[in-house]
Amino acid sequence: MRVLVVDDKELMRDSVATTLARAGLQPAVAADGPTALKMIADQRPAAVITDLQMPGMTGLELLGEIKRIDEQLPVVLMTAFATVQTAVDAMKGGAFDYIMKPFEGDQLVAALRRAVEHARLVRENAVLRTRLDSARHRGSDKPVLVGRSSIVCRLREQIERIAPTQGTVLISGESGVGKEVVAQLIHCFSDRSGGAMLTLNCAALSPSLLESELFGHEKGAFTGADRLRKGRFELADGGTLLLDEISEIPPQIQAKLLRVLQERAFERVGSSVTQRTDVRVIATTNRNLDQAVNRGAFRQDLFFRLNVLPIHVPSLRDRREDVATLADHFLRLVATREGRPVRRFDEGSLGLLAAYDWPGNVRELYNICERASILAPGETIAASSIGPWLNMANSAHAAHSSPEDQGKTQAGLDISREPLAPSYWGVASTRNGELNHVASPANGQMAISVVDRPLEDIERDVIVATLHRHNGHRQKTASELGIGVRTLGLKLRKWKDLSLVAADL
Repeated sequence: MRVLVVDDKELMRDSVATTLARAGLQPAVAADGPTALKMIADQRPAAVITDLQMPGMTGLELLGEIKRIDEQLPVVLMTAFATVQTAVDAMKGGAFDYIMKPFEGDQLVAALRRAVEHARLVRENAVLRTRLDSARHRGSDKPVLVGRSSIVCRLREQIERIAPTQGTVLISGESGVGKEVVAQLIHCFSDRSGGAMLTLNCAALSPSLLESELFGHEKGAFTGADRLRKGRFELADGGTLLLDEISEIPPQIQAKLLRVLQERAFERVGSSVTQRTDVRVIATTNRNLDQAVNRGAFRQDLFFRLNVLPIHVPSLRDRREDVATLADHFLRLVATREGRPVRRFDEGSLGLLAAYDWPGNVRELYNICERASILAPGETIAASSIGPWLNMANSAHAAHSSPEDQGKTQAGLDISREPLAPSYWGVASTRNGELNHVASPANGQMAISVVDRPLEDIERDVIVATLHRHNGHRQKTASELGIGVRTLGLKLRKWKDLSLVAADL
């Protein structure tokens, strides 16, 4: 624990430093206030003990400057000329303690240890509040990388190699794939696991607020800055800072971020005092930063500084064999949170989940599992419960995707009309766990391929097959499927106009 001793008298400085060294502390000495301020910025001591009466800058003036730099840095004042007024002024100025010369060495060491412990608790409280804000968005503080696929195994190996190092990490991948979980695992397996890990969503804040959140600000630096505030780079000192959606950082802040990565130094907003920090930065992005650099939207030198240790997190559709394991894991999480029995997906629903394209990746799967755990009837979750939700999700994705993507996945499925009733959907899977066909519970002989096919094609085949089974009787067909006769007629008319169904239907 480093303690800075400030006194203009060399004999006193050396005596106090010797006492602190014997107590197992690491003393550093300064002969005046300006020298002390520079050492505070460079060395970041755990506490400061300073004489009150010094030429040039007094102890009270030094106290004020220290509090402007770091209001949580504890300061102990010592003097041989104590009065009630100076004691009051010292405590009003933010001094942690005030001791009289001459004093016993044990008295000084005890005061400094109390000061450091108090500062540690204050800082820990600030870190926990920040982590709590981040946890509200994550829903869990426990990082777990679920899956047995070869892709996930390779990802785990990457994490294990990267975690013990000190380099900056850039995690790329689609939205919802679990980039933040990977970042948390890197922190947990690193030498910094005992320090704080803080998260900042760069896309959620305005440029001015983002700068303040990253680097902190001085009191009065801008309208509403009624007190000094430390930024994430200070609060995460000795730990890890996760910058989520790094591609959204505006150009004016990219330069300051580059300096922190290069020099481990920054200034708070409204301050000219340089602060130093020891933080490992992990950045995530769901965009192609190479393209952003080519467009001039992202600094090339910053990209090179971030892309030291790159990790790509695969989409869920690239590791479909993990869907069942993830679904079981999420059902357990929801059950624990809600205090309910753990639900299970039946074989049919697992097949349907495995065949789905998951445009929202792992996050979407979690949402489906949470909904099914709470809303689905029965002891086990059947495909009839989740089929319509996947229909709706695919349609919503198609509405917000490019025309090319829509043609590949959804074929323009219209959810403004009634979906197939939940009572219809049943799924059978092959021995290797891959979805093979959809079969109607009412007639197990009907088999319809669903592999790599848009949902509207599957819906059309189901309706046509049911019509044939009822010899074209629309009322019976609509009743079995659980949709209105008018809805059935509209669908058939559309498909007939496109020559997609037999003319006699």
